[in-house]
Amino acid sequence: MKALSIKPEIYKYSRFNDFTGEFKIGKDDLIFTKKSLYESFMKTLSLDCDFLFRDNFGKGEPSNELIDKIINSIDHNKYKRIIAVGGGSLVDIAKLLTLKNVNKSTDLFEKKIPIIKEKKLIIVPTTCGTGSEVTNISIAEIKEKKTKMGLAVDELYADYAVLIPELIKGLPYKFFVYSSIDALIHGVESFVSPKSNNYTEIFSINAIRLIINGYKKILQKGIEYRLEIIEDFLIASNYAGIAFGNAGTGAVHALSYPLGGNYHVPHGEANYQFFTEVFKVYNELKPQGKIEKLNSLFIKLLEIDDVLDVYDALDSLLGKLLKKKKLREYGMKTEEIELFTDSVIASQQRLLANNYVHFSRENILNIYRKLY
Repeated sequence: MKALSIKPEIYKYSRFNDFTGEFKIGKDDLIFTKKSLYESFMKTLSLDCDFLFRDNFGKGEPSNELIDKIINSIDHNKYKRIIAVGGGSLVDIAKLLTLKNVNKSTDLFEKKIPIIKEKKLIIVPTTCGTGSEVTNISIAEIKEKKTKMGLAVDELYADYAVLIPELIKGLPYKFFVYSSIDALIHGVESFVSPKSNNYTEIFSINAIRLIINGYKKILQKGIEYRLEIIEDFLIASNYAGIAFGNAGTGAVHALSYPLGGNYHVPHGEANYQFFTEVFKVYNELKPQGKIEKLNSLFIKLLEIDDVLDVYDALDSLLGKLLKKKKLREYGMKTEEIELFTDSVIASQQRLLANNYVHFSRENILNIYRKLY
């Protein structure tokens, strides 16, 4: 049985121009990025490559309609490498730009066409959350289904993952918190996944430690202190990406997808709403097992005494960074509790298979009801 796979080569640079010099960015390359990143880090470098700006195709999380516009806007025969410089949703789109003969992205997510990679992919993340630079997963909102779907195939792995801490120093505080909580969730969900093992645990544990200890320092020294330790969060996100790329994520992600798909809630923010409640239910259903080891880690990091207080203490810590909302604050309606539950069961079995314990329909309903 395969224990661990780390597909892309991982590089780290202090500055963006160090990366472009070593990788010899040139005429066969397409950099897919945001205008603000181009203005801040690329414009003065006079790079001999083409640029494609995500901003030109609308705002918000990527939908299949938006992805189709981007795919069909470029000359695919012109480029040998796609270089994604941006956050998780931009990276998810870039992965699809490396594939051959794609006109309609839903054909990929529904696996109706062959998935053939024809271009090299370099990913430079600009958030400290998704870890998608080291995963083979792309997520999109499928408009007609009113939910998100994931495609996970080896063809989506990057050839190179490049970490440049200076690129995430400009991340606004709110987005820093939501993205790093997303990384924390990746580390925690992958830790209790049935697919986890001694190797993936190393990455999960170190991601969790870096993020929780970083949060404690920020709360002690002030929100601007995050800039002093931003590299820790970038590395933690990378560790968590390696962990969940091998072991997977579960119910937190599965339950968040209808909220994100229907109300366009950003990925990390949507996951945050479900995080501790899902793990409280796990702990109630099966307190003996892998979650005991996770609870012990949290007890030590959160400096508490009683296992019964673990997820309340975690809630308290995260709430001091940014408060959670009720689901109805996003516009969710009472009748959607059952609709979302059935949508998760019907379309998110890929994720639910990674649950620490099996969730019944009633378990899922009760989580939505409590958070509503």
